[in-house]
Amino acid sequence: MVLTIPLHSAAASGPVRILHRLAWPAAIFLMLLALLAPALWNGFPLIFADTGGYVARPFEQTLLLGRSALYGAFLAAGMSLEFWPPIVLQAGVTIWVVVLTLRIAATHVGPLVAAATVLLLAIFTGLPWYASQLMPDIFVCVSVWALYLLAFARDRLCRYEAAALVALIALAIAFHMSILGLAVLLTATLAFAPMLGLPRPRLLLPIVAVAAGLLLGPLSNLAITGRFAFTPGGTHFAFARLVQDGIIARYVNERCPSAELAICAYAHELPPNADGWLWGWNGPFYKLGGWEGYESEARRIIAETLLLYPAQHLKTAITAAAEQFVTFKTGEGINSRDLHHALPVLEKLAPETMPRLRASGQLQDAFGFEWINRLHVSMTVVALLVLLAALFPRFRVPPAARTLAATVLLALCLNAAICGVFSNPNDRYQGRIVPLAPFAAAIVLFGTGKRFLSNGAG
Repeated sequence: MVLTIPLHSAAASGPVRILHRLAWPAAIFLMLLALLAPALWNGFPLIFADTGGYVARPFEQTLLLGRSALYGAFLAAGMSLEFWPPIVLQAGVTIWVVVLTLRIAATHVGPLVAAATVLLLAIFTGLPWYASQLMPDIFVCVSVWALYLLAFARDRLCRYEAAALVALIALAIAFHMSILGLAVLLTATLAFAPMLGLPRPRLLLPIVAVAAGLLLGPLSNLAITGRFAFTPGGTHFAFARLVQDGIIARYVNERCPSAELAICAYAHELPPNADGWLWGWNGPFYKLGGWEGYESEARRIIAETLLLYPAQHLKTAITAAAEQFVTFKTGEGINSRDLHHALPVLEKLAPETMPRLRASGQLQDAFGFEWINRLHVSMTVVALLVLLAALFPRFRVPPAARTLAATVLLALCLNAAICGVFSNPNDRYQGRIVPLAPFAAAIVLFGTGKRFLSNGAG
């Protein structure tokens, strides 16, 4: 005779109940490990050439091109613990938004499904490389997820969840100016969703979030640096792209010599690309005054070239946006040779972190991204094809899945246009947002629950 104990017996209920209670903490721990794996492997949070510029802002109390003082304060708050708290928070916020999206997409999401989803995203996308980095790049993905949830799933969010998403978007906007442009354009274009046969979005909270970000940016700069202003640099990034596309060379050749144009003195020193203009420390840009000294003339030249060469501007802008859309490899800047701007700042402001940083895999060039990009790029291409197919009526994709596909594709296009046109195509700019595509494609293909597929997105 075999003795069996039913699962509902008193003897079994205790251990089962304990395991059930431990399931979510264990899943959260595993998800954090997955998104922080690159930093754990590295032995230190990943840094980028711009990291030092962010960290220095609250100490120098000055504004610098594209370096949010608020994000700098966020990093500085974790300095005493070798910058681990910021990336743990970044990973935690990412996990929360991913799980929230899964919950909206399904009647019930258990810890196993949540952990498996994040693990797959960590393997097949660049998400952990951005969550583990001392840069605000991870918030590009996070802000798009948050805008989608507020616009199309407001009725399935608790009040505190909606409020937290609004706050998250506002912080993301204050952390990076490109997120401001993306949030504004995405919110504006979603208003036309019904014209494409998609559900009508609820845009009040997205608008509130964008407005809060618009206010938080200059207010945080005022509190940290004493200047009520947005993070500077937009003019020079755009000017650099015009240098790369030959528009500035054409303008200079037609207008110089001229006593009214300081750039004429360096007409024969124009570099061939945007990076040469911005980062060539002995180049004409810095001889002309750099970020602050050359602002006025650079803005004037951009305006004049728009009037003089509209066709060339349009052609190069479309080309730059299209090139940016397909430029998205993982790992840009994660090496030792590109850190010469960051290391001196960290050595000065956070000397106690330097022994571990110098021993990190990143500074030993231990990372190879060839096989990683074979996986990430191929997965992203497949995901993009799935999302495009979801838009065609012949495939009979449910409205909710089609709405998600359209939102993600729209965000990818807008990001490519913003970064390609107002800066120049770069793997990092699109790489930090393309993890949206495989996640959305998985939901479109497999669904994450009958509620998502049957009830619609809003």
